[in-house]
Amino acid sequence: MLFNSFHFLVFFPIIVFIYFALPFKWRKHLLLLASWYFYMSWKAEYIFLIIFSTSIDYFAALKIQKTEKTRQKKCFLYLSLIVNLGTLFAFKYFNFFSENVSSFFQQINLFNNSLAHQLLLPVGISFYTFQSMSYTIDVYRNKIKVEHSFVKFALYVSFFPQLVAGPIERAGSLLPQFDKKFNFEYKRVTDGLKLMFWGFFQKLVIADNMARFVDIVYNNPENYYGWDIILVTFFFAIQIYADFSGYTDIARGAAKVMGYNLMINFKRPYFASSIKEFWQRWHISLSTWFKDYVYISLGGSQHGQFKWVYAIAITFVLSGLWHGAKWTFILWGAYHVILYLSENLFLKKQKASIKSNRTVLFLKIGLVFLATSFGWLIFRANSISDFVILLDNLFSEKLFTPRISFDRPSMLVNFLSVLILFIVWIIEREKSIVEFISEKPIYQRWTIYFVSALCLIGLGNWGMKPFIYFQF
Repeated sequence: MLFNSFHFLVFFPIIVFIYFALPFKWRKHLLLLASWYFYMSWKAEYIFLIIFSTSIDYFAALKIQKTEKTRQKKCFLYLSLIVNLGTLFAFKYFNFFSENVSSFFQQINLFNNSLAHQLLLPVGISFYTFQSMSYTIDVYRNKIKVEHSFVKFALYVSFFPQLVAGPIERAGSLLPQFDKKFNFEYKRVTDGLKLMFWGFFQKLVIADNMARFVDIVYNNPENYYGWDIILVTFFFAIQIYADFSGYTDIARGAAKVMGYNLMINFKRPYFASSIKEFWQRWHISLSTWFKDYVYISLGGSQHGQFKWVYAIAITFVLSGLWHGAKWTFILWGAYHVILYLSENLFLKKQKASIKSNRTVLFLKIGLVFLATSFGWLIFRANSISDFVILLDNLFSEKLFTPRISFDRPSMLVNFLSVLILFIVWIIEREKSIVEFISEKPIYQRWTIYFVSALCLIGLGNWGMKPFIYFQF
């Protein structure tokens, strides 16, 4: 079920009404059934994958908590990791691995056949498997206590607002909230709805209008050159932010309506003045997941510079691979390894010698934005061969020969969208956009609501375009 669908616009109010009407003891059951229905509306059979993964991790965590022998604890932890990562590999990476192994052996004339399956990738599988695994690992590390209620744990894994595209919540944060009774509170509910509205605005008005031009160029890279590629890559940087941030805000708003708080996933990432800071602001739930469960597990910065470089490289490449079974994602991860290491290993002395002032800060922000935007060029390319074509055409002699047709109304909408985002980012240095608007006098608030609603209805792309991160 897509957030930007009529189905969800009917589903959500019904669930909220029943949720507040029910006695507290039945609310978790309602939310679990609603979450499973939410997922089944996409492909019903794949609900068994979530139930299977949930059951394995529930059982493994109970055994980890119960046994006192480290070896047995590890066995049950490995059971959880093997089942989750094995399921992820089977559905998401098997064909990619098989095709590349087969291609390698064909080069040395061993055999020509590759194994492949036609299974549809379960939506959101990378999100809920990582969320479920984090619980088992945290129980093993004695960071949290085991959850004895299967219903409560199953709800943690499949909570519908953040089920298919995050944020990837930690059990220590979300599980305790299911024990709290939330009554209907006007301010909390309206704040949640406002956050959802801002999420829809980002998705439908900003991201999906940008996508029209981005898709044209990236799906036909041989036909476009410098200026077109530069402009649509800038558009894609805005699109992927507005699309994913929009989803997160809808998810956070929907949860807030019912009383639950989900983590903030974005903190004005394009205002970052370093690559390290960018990853502290972008997709925070995933970057902290990789930091806690991959980078630190590999030793982090505790065992010398070589081990640190190794840990950084593995973490970023795996992060790229997490996004999908494509060489472009692996290359994108490797590109960020180079950026991160360059910044840390080669620029320390230069950075230390530069006086901190506003001009230098703006220059750093601009350079980081350009560097990450080039990364988005790799990320968005449909294949390595397409990336090579884009790179070649980017620096061709036809740099200033635009070929794409940009009608003025569409371009005006896109550049006004960028301006709106920039204003919101400036405001959110101090407070959230919801808080900012809520503090305004009533006539100003309702003017903003009215104009925003007209923009959403009149300028929104209502074609039910899926969220970008659904494919991951």
